[in-house]
Amino acid sequence: MKKKNPVIFIIICLLSIILFVSGCSNSEASHSKETQKEENKYDKLVKEKNKELDLQPIELTSYSTEAGVTLKKPTYKEFAVNQKVIVEGAIEKFSEIKSDYVWIKVRANEEGPAGMEQEYYAPIKEGKFKQEISLFNGEGQYEVKVQVPSLDREDYYYETASFTVHNVNPDIERDVTYSPFGQEAEILLNLDHGYVTEKEIFALSGAAGTLSDNDTIMIKLTKDSDSWTHVLPIVDGQFSFDVPLLYGKGIHELEVLVPDEEREKYYQPATKILINNESDRTMLPIDFSSTYLERGVTLQYPQFGGLESDGLFTIKGTIDPKASFGPETTHIYVTTKKGEDEALDVIPVEDFSFDDSFYLRFGSGTYEVMLSVPEIKEENSDRFRYFGFAKFEVESTSEDKRDLLPSRGVESDAPEIKELAGQLTNGLTTDREKAEAIYKYVASNISYDVEKYETKNYNWDDSALKTLELRKGICQDYAYLTIALLRASNVEARLIEGNAFGGFWPQKHAWVEAKVDGNWLTMDPTWGAGYIKDNAFVAQYTAEYFDPNPTEFEKSHKRTGVSY
Repeated sequence: MKKKNPVIFIIICLLSIILFVSGCSNSEASHSKETQKEENKYDKLVKEKNKELDLQPIELTSYSTEAGVTLKKPTYKEFAVNQKVIVEGAIEKFSEIKSDYVWIKVRANEEGPAGMEQEYYAPIKEGKFKQEISLFNGEGQYEVKVQVPSLDREDYYYETASFTVHNVNPDIERDVTYSPFGQEAEILLNLDHGYVTEKEIFALSGAAGTLSDNDTIMIKLTKDSDSWTHVLPIVDGQFSFDVPLLYGKGIHELEVLVPDEEREKYYQPATKILINNESDRTMLPIDFSSTYLERGVTLQYPQFGGLESDGLFTIKGTIDPKASFGPETTHIYVTTKKGEDEALDVIPVEDFSFDDSFYLRFGSGTYEVMLSVPEIKEENSDRFRYFGFAKFEVESTSEDKRDLLPSRGVESDAPEIKELAGQLTNGLTTDREKAEAIYKYVASNISYDVEKYETKNYNWDDSALKTLELRKGICQDYAYLTIALLRASNVEARLIEGNAFGGFWPQKHAWVEAKVDGNWLTMDPTWGAGYIKDNAFVAQYTAEYFDPNPTEFEKSHKRTGVSY
């Protein structure tokens, strides 16, 4: 085998490396040349356009002499640029003027995708100001006015110069600009440009350097004649919100406003961006109340109303542990309304988060959904108050299964309930036999909780499962367990609210109706379980309150309605 010459081998390797590096360099150089070529093209167009124009010196107004204003840039009253122009100058009497900003107004001669107007507030620092301006709609003609604050009037500006500028670059690039209110609040959006394209949702986020956690900002979304506002919390100097682009395809104007220091619950404009929504979909807004902020709720889903559902709808969100009653907020109430029908569900909050579903139980159609937080109180009570924080609509395509689906306190889909229901109804063929077996089981195995009744120690999580575990309860607990077992046995059942006349005064009471052979059959497992004597429960099962004589039953029970 012939040996390789080591010197020749090294030379070949070196040549390969040189060629490789040369190839890479050529590639990079090629890309750089293309970019330079593009830039040179527009710079060349600027020169050609300026040759066509009569480049006259810019003229300042008489107020510029009064305030001692001089302009370093621009120098001409009409000229061409490649996308950007700089306004730079000085104010001799800067200590006397009534504002810290020069107000610059830019107007395009023609309406474009990024609007027709843009405003800048250039800070005046030691009498000097400088502002770079992007000509937002790309190629075209723009009119620019430079206004300086008054020497003797608050919030008043005088025009000191105006000029016409021709942009030869077709790229659309709108700046994010901030008003004096926005700059004083140190608002800074996490956004490079003030004109963006999105689809249905815009993720707004930013900082508010001088605002505290006690402050809020407001956002206002506008398209044509439609508008929607929402208030956002400040958390550790930051804010964020997924903004639904509610009004379909086209430009949505999103304005961010900050608190007015002199007027309570009043906001001033801080900045404005334009969002081009590519989606045709129109959406309904969610109506948020002041409770949303007060109780530190963040609703992550849904982001807007009008969504379609197959009958099971999910909500997801968080509770701020530092908000009022944040650690005490253990659950969320969900009220659903469709026409005259109304249901109440409870969603647990765990580790300051909630993520659960509820049924739209009244069939297809439009539902109004209200989300609420509970009133936090120390004393026991048989009444629960709650405060709405968000309201929206949902469209359901589901069947009406109001008396078969699981519901608040009725976990008919729980494995323990289904297993017990199967044992109780095993071998039974008719719904009446199943209903009677379930009634007998509950009335025979659950004790009446006299202490709970007397101390009003009712809780939001009272339920069929809790009753089964504790083997005791009051009337609603008997009803919850009975209904859960019936529904698990595919027997329609519902909770009846009313009054019972067992003593001198009528008392609030609850019992059950089950659908058997097409008719509603009444049963009261609480009264069938026994009675109270000397403040103690005496167990004494009776079948008297399973399908009782209606006339006799109505002597001691007054029905007021159905509870869902």
